[in-house]
Amino acid sequence: MCGRYVMARAVGDLLADFDAELERELDVEKSWNVAPTDPVPIVLERLVDGTPKRQLHVARWGLVPSWAKDPSGGARLINARSETLLEKPSFKKAVLSRRCAVPADGYYEWKKGEGKSKQPYYVHAKDGSALAFAGLYEWWRDPTKEEGDPSRWLLSTSIVTADTPTASAADSVFDELTALHDRVPLPMSRSTMEAWLDPKVDDAAGLVDLVRSGAHDAAAAWTLDAVGAAVGNVRNNGPELIEPVEGLF
Repeated sequence: MCGRYVMARAVGDLLADFDAELERELDVEKSWNVAPTDPVPIVLERLVDGTPKRQLHVARWGLVPSWAKDPSGGARLINARSETLLEKPSFKKAVLSRRCAVPADGYYEWKKGEGKSKQPYYVHAKDGSALAFAGLYEWWRDPTKEEGDPSRWLLSTSIVTADTPTASAADSVFDELTALHDRVPLPMSRSTMEAWLDPKVDDAAGLVDLVRSGAHDAAAAWTLDAVGAAVGNVRNNGPELIEPVEGLF
């Protein structure tokens, strides 16, 4: 986790849901089958004249560290383990000052059956509300492009994950998720998101602990539905992918 997810909200809805603004006009394509390296919306806070401004941006899913020679390795960094954020060279600088929220409608997970059979499940909020995953972002500069070329800069992101035993509590949805995978995207409530995004807070270890400890409450209204196998092909994309079906097992 997390290798595929759903983000099918319009820009206006995202701005309202996350109390954010636009630095410049942007397009956010709805997708019911977001895959690594796809462009995705993120919410971040920046200091503008000393005042935090919450903004909606579009980033490539798969974090590209600023020191990378090229962006090709980003596809392997779609997730960042919360337990090692402060140790891994790819993430330890970002967690100090480049934290974000990754909006989603839900995400997919697969349960293995006998042989090669797998049953996909769609994990989402029961009431259809937006999810906010803890994330990190980075800016990478393409040395082959000239100064002043806006395409010289690549914004990328990674979703922070946690182990389900840490996130779990009695009668929690995480009990069901553990049967699918031992890790989950780290969800944030409104209050933990406020702290995670605050660019004036530099206690990264404390923030990670805060978000991890609040995961159960943030996911209290999650549920999961068995869905069709079509989601396994990245070329398939549409609201029919999240329609519930009778599970194979």
